[in-house]
Amino acid sequence: MRIRNLLSIFALTTALSGCVTPPPPAQVSKAEADNPAAAMPLPALQAFTGAAAVQALRSNSEMERDYLDLVFRMESGRTLSTLTRFKGPITIAMRGAVPATAPTELARVVKRFRAEAGLDVSITGNSADASIVIDFRPKSEMRSAVPSAACFVVPGVSSFEEYVRARGTAKVDWGHVQVREHAAIFVPSDTNPQEVRDCLHEELAQALGPLNDLYRLSDSVFNDDNFQSVLTGFDMLMLRVHYSKDLANGMNEAEVAARLPGILNRLNPKGARAGELRRMSPRSWINATEASFSGGRARPEAAQRMLSIAMAQGWRDGRLAFSHFAMARAITATDPAAAIQHYARAQEIWRGLPGGAIHAAHADMQLAAIALSSGQDAKALALTERAIPVARQFQNASLLATLLGLQAEAYEATGRVTEARTARLDSLGWARYAFGSDAQVQARMQDIAALGSRGRRG
Repeated sequence: MRIRNLLSIFALTTALSGCVTPPPPAQVSKAEADNPAAAMPLPALQAFTGAAAVQALRSNSEMERDYLDLVFRMESGRTLSTLTRFKGPITIAMRGAVPATAPTELARVVKRFRAEAGLDVSITGNSADASIVIDFRPKSEMRSAVPSAACFVVPGVSSFEEYVRARGTAKVDWGHVQVREHAAIFVPSDTNPQEVRDCLHEELAQALGPLNDLYRLSDSVFNDDNFQSVLTGFDMLMLRVHYSKDLANGMNEAEVAARLPGILNRLNPKGARAGELRRMSPRSWINATEASFSGGRARPEAAQRMLSIAMAQGWRDGRLAFSHFAMARAITATDPAAAIQHYARAQEIWRGLPGGAIHAAHADMQLAAIALSSGQDAKALALTERAIPVARQFQNASLLATLLGLQAEAYEATGRVTEARTARLDSLGWARYAFGSDAQVQARMQDIAALGSRGRRG
C-alpha cells in the first residue's frame, strides 16, 4: 500500500510554505502577476524512459533478513505463516477510467519485470480472467474504503465492487491466502501521471511478491517514506528471489530462511560478504513518524520522539537520517538555523547508504528553498545544480520540477535571464507530469516565485 500525505506531499511543500508568509488577500493578484511562469505557455508533458538507477549493493546477509521481514510480516505488524506467490504465467489487465499515461507506464514496468526479475508476466485486455486487475477509481471512492492510502492491493478479487462486498472477510485477507490466484490494485483515476506510475510500480510489486514496507530500506520502494519513486535493483532482486525454483507456496519462514543464502549467493554473487543485521522498527518510532508527518501542531514533538528513539536504538541507517529530516522540516519556519544542521546531518548519513542520493537530494531542495528565501542565490544555485541530476537519475518528476523552479528563480535574481527561462520551461514540463492539472502546476510555480520575491526583499 502506498501511503498518502507522507513524502509525496511534505517534501515539496514544507520548505515552500514554512518559509514564506502568505500575502494578505488584497495582494494575491499582484503576487500572481510576479510569477514569470504564469505568462509562459505550458510546454509538452515530460516523461522518463529507461530503468531505475539504484542497484542491489548491500550484502546478501543483510538482504536475507530484509526478504524475511518483507515476506512474513505485514505493515500492520501481523505475521504471515507461509510464503505465497502466483503459479505459472501472470497476466495483468486494466479497467475503469484508465488515465492516458497508464498504458505506457504499465508496459514499461512489465518489460522491467520480465528483464530484471525474470517473471513470466504479460498484459492482457481481458480483465475477467487476468491474474492481476488494476482498477482505476476516483480518489473519493477509494478513500471511502481506505482513507490513508494513495493506492492499495488486495487478494481474491478483480474489481472495486467485489472488494467492497468482501471487505472484512477472509476472502480479502492476505493471512488466509494459500496460493495467489487473483489480486486487484486500486489506483486513483483522477491524479497526476507521477502518482499513477508510482502506484503501478509499488502495488504491482506487492501483488507479485513481498507485502510489507520497511522504513530501514533506503534502496527500495518497499518503504513508507516514499523517497524511491520507481522499482530499484534491490526490489527486482527480491522478486527474483520470491519466484526462485528453490522456493514454493506454503513454505514457512524457517524453510525459506534455510534456502535464502544459497539463492542470494547464486543470484547476487557480488553480495556474498558480511553485513549489518538490522531489526524491525519499534511501533513507537513508527507512530512518532506518522504523527510527525500528519500536519498537526504536534509535529515538532513527534519529530523529537522520532530522533530520540532512533538515537536510543543506536541506528546508523536511513531511519536516523529520516528522523533528522523530520526534525528539520518540523522547525524550518521557527528555527531555520537548527533545521539546516538537521538537514546536513541527514544528508551525511544518506550519502553513505545505497540509494541514499535521492534522499539527500530532497534535503538539498529544502535547503535551496531556505537559501532562496533568504537571498542566498549563489547557494541556492549550487544546491539545485547538485540535486537536479540526481532527481533525473531517480526519475522523480515532482522533485525535479521543484528544483528547476528554484533554480530558475535563483538565475533570475542573479541576472541570468536566458538560463532562468530555460530552467523554468523545463520545470513546467516536469510539473505537468508531477502535479497534473494546469492549476496545480501554476500554484506550485507561484509558491516558488514567492520564495524568490521574499529573498529579493531581504
